[in-house]
Amino acid sequence: MTDMTDLDMEEVLQIDIVSDVVCPWCIVGFKQLEQAIQQVGVTAAIKWHPFELNPDMVEEGENLREHIMRKYGSTAEQSQSARDRLAALGSELGFEFRFSDDSRMVNTFKAHQLIHWAGPEGKEHPLKMALFEAYFRDGKDLNNNEVLADIAGSIGLDWDEALKVLNENRFAEDIRQEEEFWRQNGIQGVPAVIFDRRHLITGAQGVDNYASILKQLVEGEAA
Repeated sequence: MTDMTDLDMEEVLQIDIVSDVVCPWCIVGFKQLEQAIQQVGVTAAIKWHPFELNPDMVEEGENLREHIMRKYGSTAEQSQSARDRLAALGSELGFEFRFSDDSRMVNTFKAHQLIHWAGPEGKEHPLKMALFEAYFRDGKDLNNNEVLADIAGSIGLDWDEALKVLNENRFAEDIRQEEEFWRQNGIQGVPAVIFDRRHLITGAQGVDNYASILKQLVEGEAA
């Protein structure tokens, strides 16, 4: 992956990813895509876009297992099986899921505002990765302003400015508008990956499938 400004636009494959930082399949899908990019040897510019799995989530959040069981009608056994599967997938991809009985689903509107702010600072992608790790590995509350500012500070962003951004809800309207744009364009679930601004693929597709897609795009451009 690289910053688009570092290379001639014609040399870069643009990949837009609509996702949420509390979506496990979003980080699984990205890690699969990342491996496929390395396999195929393409130069890709990743751009992240906001999506809220639970825009109406209460301020204090909800126990993750209870939330999943209520939302999808799953049993405790199914929930544990899904966690085990994700943990195994994550391990294969170099990402650690640490689920616990205390894991919580939280609102992510603030986190998306922080990612938006980090873009012009050149830190959008590192922040996105740090947020995934903070939530899934460390069990951090991504709806807490100081926790979010700490995560921003950990990747070299200004802690005080990050906190101001969050306290002011500085980019709330920007996020609302972008979320609405993707809804209007048919995005109802994530991850949603748009290759070269033209080809939409939804769900975590696996390394081999992503590699096949990338090869087709590269060959198409070369033809």
